[in-house]
Amino acid sequence: METNSIHYHTLNANGINIFYREAGPIEAPTILLLHGYPTSSHMFRNLIPILSTEYHIIAPDLPGFGYSDAPSRAEFTYTFDNLARTMQSFIDTLGLKRFAIYVFDYGAPTGYRLALANPEKITGIISQNGNAYVEGLGSDWGPIQKYWKEDTQENRNALRGFVTLEGTKFQYFSGVSDSTLIAPESYTLDQHFLDRPASDEIQLDLLRDYKSNVALYPQFQEYFRIHQPKLLAVWGNKDPFFLPPGAEAYKKDIPDAIVKFYDTGHFALETHVSEIGTDILAFMETLPQ
Repeated sequence: METNSIHYHTLNANGINIFYREAGPIEAPTILLLHGYPTSSHMFRNLIPILSTEYHIIAPDLPGFGYSDAPSRAEFTYTFDNLARTMQSFIDTLGLKRFAIYVFDYGAPTGYRLALANPEKITGIISQNGNAYVEGLGSDWGPIQKYWKEDTQENRNALRGFVTLEGTKFQYFSGVSDSTLIAPESYTLDQHFLDRPASDEIQLDLLRDYKSNVALYPQFQEYFRIHQPKLLAVWGNKDPFFLPPGAEAYKKDIPDAIVKFYDTGHFALETHVSEIGTDILAFMETLPQ
């Protein structure tokens, strides 16, 4: 395989066809990149060429996202436990024995479930606006938290703005000082997948289940305290959803955690990929093999 190119694959994991991007020397240490909402592995399109000069990169699309299968809600229950179960099958099928994880947004509770189940596999963690502390939850979670408390159709319908183009663009542009850095294909591609039939219901199911992630925060934090993984938090400091205190909180459980802030919003790679890539390369040099 050419190590300077990105290759596009699909494999069956847990009965679902999972699309993934792969680059870098196969014998090099692996980094598993886990995307968030409402995007896909496409969010890593500019980061992968930076990291794959020295590392083996695997970036899958989660079930229901991007080019992976989006089975119907009758065939697949859209919970974070099930996303993680599918990703477990994915890493098992690939035979990944040791790897670092890069987690963003939804990728954090998915990746941290993998870490709980496979502590021996995790060499280190890069969290890019990937939350594991209640301190990190911004006020924009208010309508979602209301839905968690009262699972009514009215509260569910109140969240439909999240899956509209306006909602998607808000995630990309909020907190960004130079909007000309946001590539239009980023939010346009995300919206293409969000606009598929029944996709809105899938995403609302996951928003409802996000409360299960908050319930697991104590277990994630216990994992950090016990295993003391090397951790780099790279954080857009103007993210309206995951606030800077959520990044700083990692130091409570991992005193040696490195926390870096960038003057940008939720999708920090859109505006600061060079800086973040450089910081990740420096961090990766410190990890066990």
